[in-house]
Amino acid sequence: MKKNADVVIIGGGIVGNSAAYYLAKRGIKNVIVLEESKSIGHGGSSRNGGGVRQSGRDERELPYAIYSVEKFWPNLSEELGMDVEYFQSGNLRLGKTEAHMKKLQNLVDKAQKLGLDVRMIDGKEVKELCPYLSDDIIGASWCPTDGHANPMLATLAYYKRAIELGVEFYTEAKVTAIKKFHGKARQVILEDGTIFEGENIILAAGYESREIARTVGIDIPMTRYFEEALVTEMQISMFDMMLGTADADFYGHQCKHGSFVFGSESGLEEANDMKLDDLRTSSLTMSAGCRAVMGYIPVLKDANIVRSWGGWLDLSIDGVPVISHIDEVPGLILACAFTGHGFGTAPAVGYMLAQMVEGKKTAVDITALRYDRFKSLR
Repeated sequence: MKKNADVVIIGGGIVGNSAAYYLAKRGIKNVIVLEESKSIGHGGSSRNGGGVRQSGRDERELPYAIYSVEKFWPNLSEELGMDVEYFQSGNLRLGKTEAHMKKLQNLVDKAQKLGLDVRMIDGKEVKELCPYLSDDIIGASWCPTDGHANPMLATLAYYKRAIELGVEFYTEAKVTAIKKFHGKARQVILEDGTIFEGENIILAAGYESREIARTVGIDIPMTRYFEEALVTEMQISMFDMMLGTADADFYGHQCKHGSFVFGSESGLEEANDMKLDDLRTSSLTMSAGCRAVMGYIPVLKDANIVRSWGGWLDLSIDGVPVISHIDEVPGLILACAFTGHGFGTAPAVGYMLAQMVEGKKTAVDITALRYDRFKSLR
């Protein structure tokens, strides 16, 4: 087991894996990735709905979301040597009430100012784009450059290519602490006492990042949030765009093989007190998601559910992630609190993390995502 590296990455999800790949591609091949579970991408990276969207994002996220779509996703399958099932077929964010339209219009106005190709459409145009949707829909926002991909395949594709370039991965490597030497982050300590050393440490471990960062005196203001997803049996080909709603009660798309994948919310998620290793779905919350889907796509009312799953989000207190050097802890880079938005932007984030390790200016300005933005309100 190699225990010394130029970069130690904590977290084997798509952010950590993409960072490892882009580091190796840029010539920094002495990289170690530590993953707590037995499998790579076991957390949110393989449990999300696969959205690759720019629309509906916070203005602080939108520039690098656009960069990810323009620079990386269209050619990612070819670059990584694996079909990640990326489809750039657009995103309809649906609404049924005037309140929904007002909310969507506000998002569209902000996104257009930052250069995104997105616009409002009426119910008639919604039905022209997707005739299978409910007649109750009065309008939507439409972003033709949004899309979706397969989260598990994309995560594993980065892992595979990183290994081919010399990166070393260790699973069942639960990190309990980071240790400083002479004021600089230097060591990563596992639960079994194993110690890894790195010139740079990237912390990209989802919600678990909070406890790990606390070991060097850094507290990331975030909470955990349990979200669920389901897959239907295969259906006839209906549409290939991504769907969402103004109230975010569900989102999803039809997969390449015909099944639909939907993520959903019931409004009870923040009351969930399960342990982080408990990933069971609930009949109470899952049924709420099914009702939401049927309310917008009535043709699926008789579709059988093949399976369902859940996963934990690392929810930032202000809704956007922390991607940042830490002035108080030189050598440590945070990449966490993605608030459920980490998958679609992961190629750009991994690329920028590699630039940060090299001490270079990031491709997109992410100053607004610095850790030191958090200030006490009193």
